[in-house]
Order: sequence, then structure tokens, then C-alpha cells
Amino acid sequence: MQLAKELYAYREMIFSLVRRDLQGRYKGSILGFFWTFLNPLLQLAVYTLVFSVILRSDVEDYYLHLFVALVPWLFFSVSVSGGSSCIRCQQDMVKKIYFPREVLPIAFTTSQFVNMLLSFVVVIIVVAFSGRGINFGALLYLPIIMFVEYMLALGSALIVSSATVYIRDLEYLLGIVTMAWQFLTPIMYSIDLIPERYMALYMLNPMTPVIIAYRDILYYGRAPHLSTLVHATGVGIGLLIIGFLVFGKLKRHFAEQM
Repeated sequence: MQLAKELYAYREMIFSLVRRDLQGRYKGSILGFFWTFLNPLLQLAVYTLVFSVILRSDVEDYYLHLFVALVPWLFFSVSVSGGSSCIRCQQDMVKKIYFPREVLPIAFTTSQFVNMLLSFVVVIIVVAFSGRGINFGALLYLPIIMFVEYMLALGSALIVSSATVYIRDLEYLLGIVTMAWQFLTPIMYSIDLIPERYMALYMLNPMTPVIIAYRDILYYGRAPHLSTLVHATGVGIGLLIIGFLVFGKLKRHFAEQM
């Protein structure tokens, strides 16, 4: 409760850091903020070319099957790999100014979340014109699964950002970890390809139920199964709690390690 009150007191600092990140992300580039929409489209084009033309996939409307999972994954992967350095990149601020250190990973993850919300404008447009249509009843579940993913991303960012202060190599290792993690998540393929005997192990991946829920809502046009929502929400809350506990333990010696 004390931490919650302190974070609320520093909410303007969080908003300021989020705004600065969003404004400075593409500063100086020719296309500027348009890259927010262009990045996922370019990745979609590459994956679609590979899996629809070269390594032909039998999934109907594969581009859509991929796209509705790829955009959420990009948010999560950037929150983990990029979030690892959010404390070290602000080491002068950490050394000289008092504020709840949790502000930095919260601001970083939130800016990535806002970026994903903007990218979802493109996702909704693509779904609407795909011929499959939009199930507005199922769409009501979208904010729930987005918030669950935000908890997962923030919990992960809290853990890796605090650990990287002590283990600098973790920042570089996470790029490889997130790449492997992507192939262990049903993004480029259907979960139906996973043998039943491995399903229990496969569902330990916290992003698996999240991606399944996104695909149910946007690709299949149906409400996610209750078990999927409960599983995703439980994992999200659990990881967020662990993230705050780990961060609270490690933040005490940040200044000494920098």
C-alpha cells in the first residue's frame, strides 16, 4: 500500500516519461510517427512472404492468423528486451534524485503499451477488410486480455531491469531469449500443431494463453474460453507480484552497482 501511494504521488513523472519516450522515439526520421504503423506491417509482409510463399502454410488467411498475434508479441518482446536497460540508461537520475525506482520500468512498459494500442488501429482495419468481419461481442474481451498482457510485460520488465543492474550481460542475452521464446509461442503457427502429450508443458509459457485469446477474438471472431482467460489472468497477476517483489529486493543497492 505504501508503494502504491508513492507511485500515485509520482504519477506525473510517469506520464512525463511516457510522453517523452513517445515523442522522441522517431524524432528526426523522415516518416516520424508513421513508423508506429509501418513497423508491424513490414514485419507482417516478411513473415507472410516466408510462410505463405516459401514455406507454404496451410492455415487459411495466414496473414491475418499471424498479424493478430504478431502485434501483441512485439509489445511483450520489446518490453522484456528493451526494458532490461531502462534502469541503467537513467543511472544519473537514479544516483542523484529520489523517486520510486519502479517508475522507470512502469513508464517504459506503458509507452510500449500505448504504441501497441496505436498499432491495433491497423490490426482492426485489417480484420475488418479481411472478409472475416468483426464480432463486436468478442471484441469486448479485448481490453481484458490487453490488460492481462500489460501485467505480464510489466512484471517481466521489473524483473529483468533490476537484474540487469547486477548482471550486465543479461541485456544482450535477452535478445536471444526473446527470439527463442517467440518460436515457443503459437505466433507463426497454430497451437493445433502441438502434440497433446506436450500441451501441459507448452501452456506453462505465460504468453501462450494470451496469444490464444487474441486469436480467438480477432481471427476466429469468438469469445475466448473462460479457462483461457482465467489461466492468462492468474499468470499475469502472479508474474506482476513476483516482479514487484524482486524489484523491491534488488533496488536497494542500485546506486552502488552503477
